[in-house]
Amino acid sequence: MNHSLEIAGLTKNYSNSDFHLDNVSFSIPCGTIMGFVGENGAGKTTTIKSILNTVKKDSGTIKILGQVMTDKDIGIREDIGVVFDAASFSGVVTPNKLAKVMGGIYKQWNQGFFLNITSKFDLPMDRKIKEFSRGMTMKLAIAVALSHHPKLLILDEATSGLDPITREEILEVFLEFVEDESHSILMSSHITSDLEKIADFITFIHQGKIILTAKKDDLIYGYGVARCKIDQFNRIDKADRLAYRVKNFQTDVLVKDKKEFERKYDGIIVDNVSIDEIMLLLVKGEE
Repeated sequence: MNHSLEIAGLTKNYSNSDFHLDNVSFSIPCGTIMGFVGENGAGKTTTIKSILNTVKKDSGTIKILGQVMTDKDIGIREDIGVVFDAASFSGVVTPNKLAKVMGGIYKQWNQGFFLNITSKFDLPMDRKIKEFSRGMTMKLAIAVALSHHPKLLILDEATSGLDPITREEILEVFLEFVEDESHSILMSSHITSDLEKIADFITFIHQGKIILTAKKDDLIYGYGVARCKIDQFNRIDKADRLAYRVKNFQTDVLVKDKKEFERKYDGIIVDNVSIDEIMLLLVKGEE
């Protein structure tokens, strides 16, 4: 299987902070979308900056399209599109002027594609960017990121703070992007409902460590949360619980295979589980 991104044993320490990336490892197969989730400060942005080589890692390997990127690897950078949660465009330029600048930076810049996608997003091409709403600015950032034909798109909270209609428009564009099976997306987001719609895989990070990587469909349709009374919880083998959290009148237990669990433990109710609840149980629960 070919991968757009491969991270193995990534570590990063800061001399003035207790936070560090601890042996971060995951990979993204070509033609897929990886959702990257974790609480604020979990290490998502530091991981992304390490991928982009904007912070210097301490150890580990990062391969983009099979190659290790250095500061001199301009060619690989052409194949990466990046959108952060705050676009850094000059507010006094218009999209038309911005396109001319980008055309001078990227050898693969496609002006026709840029005009098509900005038209699809209904962006005013002669209005100054400082007059744009957040939704319009993020649409423009995504249009720029896609218009030099990257093979890997990296998104750091790119849909944060946007209304549902705008997010839906953007998600459709992401799905179109990965229809070409040489394209992939790493999408960091707190809006897990977006990831449930489009992601193929989900990677959970907590306190700088990867705590789980799994197929999205396995998480949504295979995993479950058992709502247990005390006597029911005591019946469960440790090997059958990924994490659990004690509440006032029940204990919630995260299980990997809800159908098998229901067969083994008669009488215990197992509910479907969302990505949010999986993350909550993995982070706040006990093992």
